[in-house]
Amino acid sequence: MKQDNLSRYRRSVAISYVFMFLTLFTVISGIFAYLFARKVSQAVDTEVWLQAQALWVMRNILIYFIITAFAALWFIPLFFFYWDSYLWVTGCTVAGVSFALIGFLFLLNAWIKGVAKFFQNKAVF
Repeated sequence: MKQDNLSRYRRSVAISYVFMFLTLFTVISGIFAYLFARKVSQAVDTEVWLQAQALWVMRNILIYFIITAFAALWFIPLFFFYWDSYLWVTGCTVAGVSFALIGFLFLLNAWIKGVAKFFQNKAVF
């Protein structure tokens, strides 16, 4: 029974990494990645490295959501003004694009680091 649970938890972490990658393109799949990882992190009889992997996914998804929300705040003036009508609106747009790029690269780096350690069956930090 323990081996069956271990393979099920590994599958859940692998699915959460797939959804973590898809989060780079749509934020909605980040919710699924978080939920699959949460299921593994709250399990009592799982191995430590699997719980570390699940917590890694959860942590990075939450940080990515915060960065994405902060980047979205910079695009608010675009609803009221044309992007090239005032210099400060253009500055806000450039800042929003910069933070969106930072969030994209952050999650891509975390995904690569996590998947590499997952295939080695090691904890990621």
